[in-house]
Amino acid sequence: QVQLMESGGGSVQVGGSLTLSCAVSKSKPYSNYLMGWFRQAPGKEREGVAGINFDGEVSYEDSVKGRFTISQDNAKNSVSLQMNSLKPEDSGMYYCAADSGWASTIAAMAPDYWGQGTQVTVSS
Repeated sequence: QVQLMESGGGSVQVGGSLTLSCAVSKSKPYSNYLMGWFRQAPGKEREGVAGINFDGEVSYEDSVKGRFTISQDNAKNSVSLQMNSLKPEDSGMYYCAADSGWASTIAAMAPDYWGQGTQVTVSS
């Protein structure tokens, strides 16, 4: 029903910026899904980073608020994550995800679909 493909990962220095993109292929209207970004560092649990609902409302994990910006482009069927002022603790595998349920924020999101992930490495 939904296929996701991330791109834009890479290696940057502390304080740098990086933009991740997620191409979305769907069999249901785009507006029916809560889109989000998750990340997971080696040996740590996966955590929600940012989410955006069908009304354009955004939500962020506290540690990235003010530094990351999630956006969506319905015409291009894509979701982006602009990351600024990157820190070493931001490093990890980043996943694009879609929730077809009732979640309205990243904190409540339980994704039904996942992308393959894109690696982000921030060096000090």
